[in-house]
Amino acid sequence: MALFVKCIVISLAAVLLALDGAAAMGLPPPPPTVNFSIGVQGMAWCKTCRYPGYLAAMDASPLPGAVAYLRCRHGHRRVTSIRGVAGRSGYFLIETSQLTSFTSQECKVYVPRSPSPACVVPGHGRRGLLLKFEEFVKRANGLQGLYSVGNFMFSPKYPNKCY
Repeated sequence: MALFVKCIVISLAAVLLALDGAAAMGLPPPPPTVNFSIGVQGMAWCKTCRYPGYLAAMDASPLPGAVAYLRCRHGHRRVTSIRGVAGRSGYFLIETSQLTSFTSQECKVYVPRSPSPACVVPGHGRRGLLLKFEEFVKRANGLQGLYSVGNFMFSPKYPNKCY
C-alpha cells in the first residue's frame, strides 16, 4: 500500500508540473501572440510647379490629397486595393493587417492620378512601385513591418503652365 501511495504522490507531482508548465520550472511564461501589420509609405509630388511646400532640391511641390493604392497579387488571386491619402506634405502611409499571406514582391503601390488639374502627367505611378523594406516598428497594438515606395512624380501637361 505504501508503494501505491508513493506512486500516486509522484504521479500527482508530475501532473501538477505538467499543468504549471514553464512556470513550475522557473522559466518565464511564453510571450502573448503578437499582432502584426504592414505599413507602406511614400510621397506624391508635382514636378516644376511651385506650390506651397516647394522643395528646390527636387524642383517639385507636394501633392496633398493624392490617393495611393496598395495592391497585391498571388497568381490570379488579387486582394482588394487598400487606400491611403497624402497629407499636406505629400506624404502618405497605408496601414493594414490584411496582407499577412502575401510577400512584398507580390505588392505594388499606385498613384493613378494627381489631385491637381495642372499637374496631370504621371511619371511611373501607373505601373506601380515595388515595396522596399525599411524597418520593424513597435506599435501600441503590436509590431509593424514598414516599407517605402519612394516618390510618385507628376508634371504639368504644358511645361511652365502651373496655374
